[in-house]
This record gives sequence, C-alpha cells and structure tokens, in this order.
Amino acid sequence: MSTPVPGPPVLALRGVGKSFGSVRALQDVSLDLYAGEAHALAGENGAGKSTLIKTLAGVHRPDAGQVLLDGQPVAFAGPGDARDAGVAVIYQEPTLFPDLSVAENIFMGRQPRRPASRLRRIDRRAMHTEAAALFSRLGVTLNPTAPARGLSIADQQMVEIAKALSLNTRVLIMDEPTAALTPGEVNRLFAVATALRKEGAAVLFISHRLEEVFALCQRVTTLRDGRLVASELVADLTPDDLVRRMVGRHLDTLYPKAEAQIGDVALEAERLTREGVFTDVSFQVRRGEIVALAGLIGAGRTEVARAIFGVDRWDAGRVVLGGTDLPAASPTAAMAGGLALVPEDRRAQGLVMDASIERNLGLTRLRTLSHAGLMSRRRERNQAADWALRLRLKYARLSDAVAMLSGGNQQKVVLAKWLATEPKVLIVDEPTRGIDVGTKAEVHRLLSELAGRGLAVLMISSDLPEVLGMADRVLVMHEGRLVAEISRAEATEETVMSAATGQVRV
Repeated sequence: MSTPVPGPPVLALRGVGKSFGSVRALQDVSLDLYAGEAHALAGENGAGKSTLIKTLAGVHRPDAGQVLLDGQPVAFAGPGDARDAGVAVIYQEPTLFPDLSVAENIFMGRQPRRPASRLRRIDRRAMHTEAAALFSRLGVTLNPTAPARGLSIADQQMVEIAKALSLNTRVLIMDEPTAALTPGEVNRLFAVATALRKEGAAVLFISHRLEEVFALCQRVTTLRDGRLVASELVADLTPDDLVRRMVGRHLDTLYPKAEAQIGDVALEAERLTREGVFTDVSFQVRRGEIVALAGLIGAGRTEVARAIFGVDRWDAGRVVLGGTDLPAASPTAAMAGGLALVPEDRRAQGLVMDASIERNLGLTRLRTLSHAGLMSRRRERNQAADWALRLRLKYARLSDAVAMLSGGNQQKVVLAKWLATEPKVLIVDEPTRGIDVGTKAEVHRLLSELAGRGLAVLMISSDLPEVLGMADRVLVMHEGRLVAEISRAEATEETVMSAATGQVRV
C-alpha cells in the first residue's frame, strides 16, 4: 500500500539480495528508514531479518542491489564504516568489556586525551563527565566509574545506547532488545527510544512481541522467506493482519490449550531451599497438567528448575519424581527417572552450536544410538529425520551445524532432543523467548499435545499472555519464595503481577 513519505530516507536498501552458498537469505528487498520515525522489522525466524540488519551495519555486503545513505549509494567495507556513517546496532545480548568501567566501554578506542600531555594520556575526568552527560540526556542514573560487570541487561543496553549517542548516531538499530527485560525496564527503554526519535534519529526495531511493535513504531516492514511482503503504516494494521503477513496464513489460535485429564502427581518439590537463592519452595505437578512458574526476572524460577534437575545442589528439602526421591545434584539420576529440562539459554546450555543438527538431536540418547561402543550414523540420522518431520524443522541438511538454523528452529532441536528420551516430566524454561509468532504457536500446540498424552509440564515463562493462555495452574515466585498458587479460572495479568511484585500473597 502507499504511505505518506516524511522526507527523504536517511538510510535505505534498494533491491538487495544476499546468499550464503545455496541459501538465499534476501531476495530483492527494499527498505526506507526516515529521520524521526521508529520502523519495525517483522518476520518469522529465518525470514532474513538478521541478514538485513547486518547488511545495514556493514557486516555483510549485498550480492545485488544497493545501500543508500542520504540518497547516495554507499559500500560499507565493515562495521567501522557504518558506525562512522552514524549507524549503530544494539543487540539482544550487549557485548561490553566486563572488567572495564562504564565510561571506558562507552569511549573504547576513542578516549579523550589530555591536551598538555606529551604521552597523550587518557583524560579520565573528561571521559567521566561526558559519560555522565550522556546518561543525563537519557534520563538514567548510572555511575560512569562503576565496572560493567554486574550491571543488569537493561543497564548494559543503556550503556550501549549511550555509546551510540556519543557517536552522533543517525540510525539506531535495536535487535530484540526487550527479550530479557522486566516490564518496567521495557518502559524505560521505550521512553529513551521515543526521545531519540523525537531528536531526529531513525530507529529500526526488531521484536517478536507484537504489542511492542504497536506501542513504539509508526511503520513496519514484513519479510517472509527472505522476500519483502509489505511496508506499511502500523496505524493501518491490526495484530492479526501483521501475523498473517509474517506467516502467510491465519493462525487459528496462538494458545491452543486443550483440556487434559489430570492424573497422579508426577513431580513434587517439598520445602526446597538453596541458601541465598530460594527458600521453602513446595509444589506439585500432575500428569496431564501444564503448571506455569511465573515471576519477575531474579525471582528464583530458573534456579529452582536447575536444582530440581540436579544442575545445582539444594541445601534442604526434597524432590520426588514418580514417587521416588531424587538425590541432590545428579542430572543423571533425574534423566534416568524420566525428567527432562529445556534450559533458558538454548545456545549456551541446550546445544553444541558447532555440531550438526543430527548430532545435537542424538546427544541425550547416545547409548541407544550406539552399538558395541560405536555410534551408528544410520540410527542417528534416522532419529534426526523423524524428529525433524514431527516438529516441522526447517533446515537445509541434517549434517549442517545447528548454528546455521534460525532461533526458532534451534529451540525445536532442543525440545526434540529431550522429547526423544520419552520423559515423564518436562521442564521448559522460557520455551518461546526470541522466536517468532508462528513457531510460538507450534511450540504451544506441542506442549498442549504432550500434556494431553499424560506428560507433566512445568513451564517457566516471563510472557504473561503465554502463562495465562497455556497454564492449568500458575505458581508465582517473589524474591526466592513461592507466594501464590492461582487456578486457571482466577489467573489474570493483575493477579499474577500483584503476586510477582510482592503485593499479594495467596
């Protein structure tokens, strides 16, 4: 559709194509980024968003088409060229030097120097003053002299934004910046992004949370399978319209929760305590039930899951799996008893990124797939092909490194790896973080089907709509304690958040 043009674009793509071997990541894609506008980039995992971002940031050079800066063709030789042209990227996981100060991270490689010093020593006072001025402009309180180690993800992102401001950034690209933030931190980030936009910066925003796109952005460009679907005003769309553009079909429901027959207790935590982390946590999960463990980041949810699975040792209490007590700190015993854990960080804890898809899928069943101590490649490949089909995995070859898959397909590999063990209890920690809406619906469908077959599911999620849409019961943690148990009928955003913030204990 035609859209009003708010002046010439600061940065643009015209007919850009990019391939990696036989994979065509972008095909004839055009994009316009205007000063003073927040522009969303939407699409499923694997749609080409990351390749487009890296093309704008000078990481990739297009095979076809042009990058235009102020209407003139430009060829960035690398990220340094793009940065010098005023293009800054803030990624989901900030990349700061942890042992350097906040100010040193902002001015790395271009620290102010003392003019009277023959050795051109760093003028730390000037550096700290400039950093403080940047934080004042952003409306945040951060100590320029504090080490970067220990900063929250939200504060690390503020340091990255301050770095971008110090470079007189004209185009700010924000790639999934809210994935690990609390609602309050998201609001602060949006306030900063809005202020930058009003000062004349062009903002390109990528998020799988559609409500954020509609809250922040004025325009949205949608990609599907590396091709441009549409570029249009957000005000002219509904969330359902955007979903259809992204997935090419209508999703009947994002939360296909079916009624399941609730059976016997499959997992029980009794007064589980780890000093300084969580205290006196007790709950049960029954066969056929999806129980959500909700709460703010830092409430202790992931730590409880890790202790139950045996990754971390607990100090007091007990874990009972299928009527049998589990020993502390023994993942082997947990797996043997039928417990599976899909971790929050799939890249660092769930996958071997340089190994093949088929090898990752077989890691939990090495004994079954081997004979006389030797791995059967045929069995490994057959199992991988079976799970790839069952979970609708999108890939080129099963022998490809799992790092080549999109985030959503990587998550499917982690799920398949554990489902192959035929568990009785499945713990999933942030199962849909960072994956697109179409894959979210598939993961939700899978969890619902598994519960329907009698699997007990403990789901940790920071996504309130996901919690409300999928859980039979909601357990809420606050500051290391279980403070509420809410039935599906009584669970609302208000009741869950009230408990998560310590206002209500049920």
